[in-house]
Amino acid sequence: MNMSVPNGPVTPDFTREWWEVTPGERFIIRASVAETAGLYTMLEVVADPRNGVPLHVHANEEEHFVILEGHVHLVYGDQSVELSAGEAVTVKRGTAHAWCNLSDRIARMLIIFAPGNLEKTFRLIGSLKGDDLAAVLESNESDGSTIVGPPPFDDVYTVLSPRPRP
Repeated sequence: MNMSVPNGPVTPDFTREWWEVTPGERFIIRASVAETAGLYTMLEVVADPRNGVPLHVHANEEEHFVILEGHVHLVYGDQSVELSAGEAVTVKRGTAHAWCNLSDRIARMLIIFAPGNLEKTFRLIGSLKGDDLAAVLESNESDGSTIVGPPPFDDVYTVLSPRPRP
């Protein structure tokens, strides 16, 4: 792992854009792996009501959740919590976890992956359209992330069961 830090300040990339994971879930990269010399990647994620993710594991990254707005239900290991704005949780690498917005309002959160290698996978996901996403998650392009089960929440939209497009 290259731990070198660039000389001088890192110039922010003001051309950043919002990308869609699946209808009802979008993200923007707030701190890129290039800006942090590989230490972490920070995404801002906005999830519509009833959107979430299936149960999955990251083999190489810790995942830190900081809730900015709304409520997020998080299952990780043998724990289940509801997080509200201002609360945070860290999921250790190798721990099965899933999150969902079960409220009737949007949820907005920062998700920080350390180290930041998953940024490549998110950029790939953001560039895809339609059913290609499931194939990426089952391929080597997932960078050590593996779906291990359905979401532990009833009646939610995920990459495995996306919300219909308008």
